[in-house]
Amino acid sequence: MTWIVFDYGGVLSLPQAESDAEEMARAMDAEPTAFKSGYWRHRLDFDRAGLTPHAYWSAVLGRSVTHSEVARLVAMDVASWAHPNEGTVALLGELLADGFRVALLSNAPICVGDGLDELPWIAAIERRFYSGRMGLVKPEREIYAEVVRALGAAPSDIVFIDDRAENVEGARRVGMTGVHFTDATALRAVLPR
Repeated sequence: MTWIVFDYGGVLSLPQAESDAEEMARAMDAEPTAFKSGYWRHRLDFDRAGLTPHAYWSAVLGRSVTHSEVARLVAMDVASWAHPNEGTVALLGELLADGFRVALLSNAPICVGDGLDELPWIAAIERRFYSGRMGLVKPEREIYAEVVRALGAAPSDIVFIDDRAENVEGARRVGMTGVHFTDATALRAVLPR
């Protein structure tokens, strides 16, 4: 049976809004442009669990952070990724109702994955894979190979959907069907029904 594997950010959720990133910067009295630069410069290491939340936010801010600052930033970070892409979430609901096997594969640090698991549209997904829990990140070959093993499926039985072309290509390299996400309407037209 076919597995349909969704990316999270930019597919099931809307991309992080500039205003959310700026709000995090203001909460830490940081200059927004420098904050956003640090946020993304260190993010893959955080996503891979190469940095603890404390080390990541210290690197982003260029200074040591307190435990309460880390807790606040983690909560704000999770909230910034918690805006559903309504069209894709509706399609996800239809797939689940129709009995399709659905999974999630997202580059996300452990603490963000924990927060996303609390969202109702994510909790409904049977299998959830977060890079921080795996110690691997997309588009590395090993993360897709691990998902294939964990699902117990042939790569050709997995459809992987992501908004980033390099992640789609990574899935294709292991034999999955890769779908580059642009919007829910286009996705609906290419998914098995």
